[in-house]
Amino acid sequence: MNKFDGRLHFPHPPFKVEYQHDNAVEQLSHHLVQRFRLKSFDQDLIILCIGTDRSTGDSLGPLVGSKLNSYFSPNLHVYGSLDEPVHAVNLTEKIELIHQNHRNPFIIAIDACLGQFSNVGSINVADGPLKPGAGVKKELPSVGDFHITGIVNVGGFMEYFVLQNTRLFVVFSMSEIIADSLFQASNQFFSSKPFRTSWGYISTEK
Repeated sequence: MNKFDGRLHFPHPPFKVEYQHDNAVEQLSHHLVQRFRLKSFDQDLIILCIGTDRSTGDSLGPLVGSKLNSYFSPNLHVYGSLDEPVHAVNLTEKIELIHQNHRNPFIIAIDACLGQFSNVGSINVADGPLKPGAGVKKELPSVGDFHITGIVNVGGFMEYFVLQNTRLFVVFSMSEIIADSLFQASNQFFSSKPFRTSWGYISTEK
């Protein structure tokens, strides 16, 4: 439970939407706006997109980052893209850089994952840090105030091979949904964000 500006906020339950759902962007962006309201007013909104373009299945994060960068949103600070991916080798360095560049950052971590066959194609949002590399038995630092994952293929056997042979169409489609939802949610959130006056905060939300 968090407390900001005298208001109590309880953790959100996990959220899930299929990328093929007609209203996937609308549903996900609405959920993200509610989560953005958990951050304090002085926190920068960081989107940490984890993955590599050297593996089709693991390219979800970089694809999201590149799509968000194309929007040139001043409200989102994006780390990780196809051009400059954040992966196992440089993740610790990038986390340190984020904390150097942003005081008390609010971090949303994004990564691909493997799961059950029935869940392939689902986009999931959950409280707490992401544990990148867990699906392929890598020990990497956990990161994120909350995290978004896309289940890109079936896990449990030969994970590296499965990631290499994941359909790019599925990963690309999921990245479009996540990026569009983050962009829309940030626009909605910051357009209604309270602003500071000498006597406190005033909300611009109608």
